[in-house]
Amino acid sequence: MQSAILRKTITLWHEHVISATEQGKRLDVILAELGDIPSRSFAVRLIEQGDVTLNNQPTTKKHIALAGDTISYRIKPDQPLELIAEHIPLDIRFEDDSLIVLSKQVDLVCHPSYGHETGTLVNALIAHCGYDNLAKLQGDDRPGIVHRLDKDTSGLMLVAKTDDVGLILQDEIRTKAIDRRYLALVHGYIAPDTGLIDAPIVRGGVDRQRMVIGDTASSRPSVTTFEVFERFEAGRFDNGYTLIECKLFTGRTHQIRVHLDYIGHPCVGDPLYGQTNRPKAQLGLTRQFLHSYRLEFTHPKTGNNLLFIDPLPSDLEEALGRIEGESMGHTEAASRLPS
Repeated sequence: MQSAILRKTITLWHEHVISATEQGKRLDVILAELGDIPSRSFAVRLIEQGDVTLNNQPTTKKHIALAGDTISYRIKPDQPLELIAEHIPLDIRFEDDSLIVLSKQVDLVCHPSYGHETGTLVNALIAHCGYDNLAKLQGDDRPGIVHRLDKDTSGLMLVAKTDDVGLILQDEIRTKAIDRRYLALVHGYIAPDTGLIDAPIVRGGVDRQRMVIGDTASSRPSVTTFEVFERFEAGRFDNGYTLIECKLFTGRTHQIRVHLDYIGHPCVGDPLYGQTNRPKAQLGLTRQFLHSYRLEFTHPKTGNNLLFIDPLPSDLEEALGRIEGESMGHTEAASRLPS
């Protein structure tokens, strides 16, 4: 059951980094091409109302953009978002006065946005902790959030209750002091036991939901390593599978999914980057086989080392069970698999 126990009204700002293909265009043209602004005239109105900035400075509709510039804009300044506390079940693995470690369930969006105003992790955290008892470093609309998981990615996440703790955790994520590892089942046979993917990521030009590999002024360095846990023989409807552990050295949007697709081994069940033309090869999944299963860090206040392991949820376990008979055996690294 969900119930509103607190409301906080905020206005969401959105950001867009100008790509090389957008360089030289007027700002109103670029805004109208983003997909969430209905028309060029609407974009002009936002600019004239002061609801658009360029590199955090006021701008005009005729301004010519350069690659790497950042546009910030409010889509609906007259319809501010209400943060509502909702009693959504949380699978909390650790909690004290400083932070929370939880396992995010699939289908749960991390924070409110237009189209997902309610029913998010943030709404649940407000109900659990109270809005004033959560860090605001990511913005007033994202209380508690330190890092994010995609809506259809499950597993372990960190939540900060105070700004000072959130700042430390964010810095440790940036310096790789926090060890985050994921389990992914991918299409195809990966021969080497280990690998490194170093490929910059940028938002796609046509489909704004997709991220792509690209070397442009707005691309961001992205590094993922992986280690093979288990391989599966090819069957009638597939070219085999490989179960791997992925480790993030950067934290870009869709990073693991984009990198795995880039090397020709997309996540099984991925509706955006996967092999959607081969439904029988998706093992009954309607979301990507990607789970944040391991999280290790030093507590910012106590100095204690904390390690959390999160077993696969039932839908991913069932997918693995469908190919159990095709297993070619586990590698030595698979000893880290959660039971």
